[in-house]
Amino acid sequence: MTQTKTKSVSENAAHLAAAETFAASAPGPDWLRNLRRNGVTHFTELGFPTTKLEDWIYCNVAPITKLAFRPATSAGTDVTAQQLAPFAFPGWTGSRLVFVNGHFSPALSSLPAPQPGVTITNLATALASGDQLIESHLAHHAGVDASGFSALNTAFIADGAFIALAPNTIAAGPVHLLFVSAPGDTANTAQPRNLLVAGANSSVKVVEHYVSLGGTAHFTNAITEIAVGEGAHLEHAKFQEENLEAFHVATVQVTLARDSRFLSHSISTGAKLARHNINLVMTGQGVDCVMNGLYAVGGKQLVDHHTVADHAVPHCGSHEYYHGILGGHSRGVFNGKIFVRKDAQKTDAKQTSRNLLVTDNATVNAKPQLEILADDVKCTHGATVGQLNDEALFYCRSRGLDEVSARRLLTHAFASEIVNRITVEPVREHLEQVLWGRLEELIEKK
Repeated sequence: MTQTKTKSVSENAAHLAAAETFAASAPGPDWLRNLRRNGVTHFTELGFPTTKLEDWIYCNVAPITKLAFRPATSAGTDVTAQQLAPFAFPGWTGSRLVFVNGHFSPALSSLPAPQPGVTITNLATALASGDQLIESHLAHHAGVDASGFSALNTAFIADGAFIALAPNTIAAGPVHLLFVSAPGDTANTAQPRNLLVAGANSSVKVVEHYVSLGGTAHFTNAITEIAVGEGAHLEHAKFQEENLEAFHVATVQVTLARDSRFLSHSISTGAKLARHNINLVMTGQGVDCVMNGLYAVGGKQLVDHHTVADHAVPHCGSHEYYHGILGGHSRGVFNGKIFVRKDAQKTDAKQTSRNLLVTDNATVNAKPQLEILADDVKCTHGATVGQLNDEALFYCRSRGLDEVSARRLLTHAFASEIVNRITVEPVREHLEQVLWGRLEELIEKK
């Protein structure tokens, strides 16, 4: 036991030392400095999770602890607009905020024209302006004690996206948040912190997009907090396509007020190890939320989705649809929990996980869960893991397609069921291109 603890302390040492230094010297109001110190305290206690913990049993993050830890302190200055062209959405007319190694880059960004009641900026700028809305929401939704990763991100709070809508305001266009990991000797770790606040009866669509320049190993540890006010509508799409040496751990924590609508999409194709925590808490009646997910991985990639739909009050609905496509020796994890609290009557919740194995060596661990403390509810869950249907393949081949083309067509259709749920057309078009190339690779390596 002592030997294991000593090893854990050693693995956390570099991260802890950097976090302590940053928390002690980083600028900001007293409440923010206290928040960072709280993050350091919790990381000291928690460290990085191990496979001995139930929620991390299939997700071994030990490789992250072995990565040389060099946190980024500012945006890279040698990234060009031309390098970012492959990550632009075709026909995009909305605004775009670019963050290089977790820090805002004004030169690469396209900020929207001023709109009354709409704030779209970076967190560091908003903090410097003394925006009181940030103090009311930052770290009030995502708990600092959720894991060592949450604590570490909190200790390093510095920059990220800040979007706020006043009541009864509709954003003029969607917002693209592009997070770029740029290679270099000075930094390989980014800790972006995003805050989205939609006032009552407001509406906005946000795309959170993570990419890499080059193929070197790096670590992204992100948290996005979302507060959706009464009657507000918010669509959030998170797309992770970092390089295959990257490590990506992220939490999306959402609080939903009465009669709000929330549409979530989580698309993951990159990274050597990707862990996505997506947690929704329904605090007012009449909430309706849909959570869509898709991952397409190969080689020795590991992608892990952990979701929670917390029905804290009556008369709310949640529906989850997650599809996985796995080739090579890749591994997928889906752990989805529907939690219906006592007296949360008339809950309507559904959870579906479907996984397609392109090769015999790919594996999936699916664990849909229901925890119901009320008695007047309608809740279902299910999970499937298998290969393409032989009858469907035969049908395609009988229409003149060869076997590879038939598999490609059916696999693409399986992925499109999720992609087509995204309402922002330029994002769908980009995803179709990325996924088509990814699926081609997975099927050809079968």
